[in-house]
Amino acid sequence: MGQYDETTEHGPGEASTQREWYVIHSYSGYENKVKKNLESRIESMGMSDRIFAVVVPTEEQVELKGGQRKTTERRIFPGYILVEMMLDDDSWFVVRNTPGVTGFVGMGNKPTALSKPEVERILKRMEAEAPTIKVNFREGDSVQITDGPFAGFHGSVDSIDREKGKVRVMVSFFGRETPIELDFLQVERA
Repeated sequence: MGQYDETTEHGPGEASTQREWYVIHSYSGYENKVKKNLESRIESMGMSDRIFAVVVPTEEQVELKGGQRKTTERRIFPGYILVEMMLDDDSWFVVRNTPGVTGFVGMGNKPTALSKPEVERILKRMEAEAPTIKVNFREGDSVQITDGPFAGFHGSVDSIDREKGKVRVMVSFFGRETPIELDFLQVERA
C-alpha cells in the first residue's frame, strides 16, 4: 500500500515495471501549469527513469473573428493530462501530490492505464496536419454568407461535411431554393 498516513489516499498497490499512459485530472484551464509543475517535480525528485512524458492533448482550431481567420490551440480534453510512467508508490506519490493534480482517472484508488489504441488515437489527433474548424451552426440553422460571390445572402444549412470542411446552404435565389456549397469559414450564424 505504500508509506502514507491515513489522511491521504493510498497509492496504486502493486508496482508496474512497464511504461504505460495514465490520465490525471486537474482544474480546467490549469493544464499547462500542472504540466510545468509536474515536469519540474520529476526533475527535482529524480523520477525521470519512471515518469517519461507529460502531455496536454491539444489540436489546432481555425475560427473566424472579425472577418479574420485565427488559428488557436484548443484542449481536446479540458481538465485532463496524459502521463507516461511506470506506476509504483513513489511515481504515484510524485504525480498525485503535484499542485493542481486532483487525482488519477481509474476505479477507486487504482489508476487505470489507457490502452495502446486509445493513446495512438489521441496522439494521432494531436499531430493532424489540418486544423479543425470551429463550427457554430447545425443543420437547419439560419446563416449568412460572409465571403465569396454570394456574400450577404441568407440561407439555411442543408448539410455539413466536417471531413472536407464544407457546408451546403440552401439560398433563395430568383424565387427558387438553390444549394450552394461553401467553406465553413464563409458562413456564420444569422
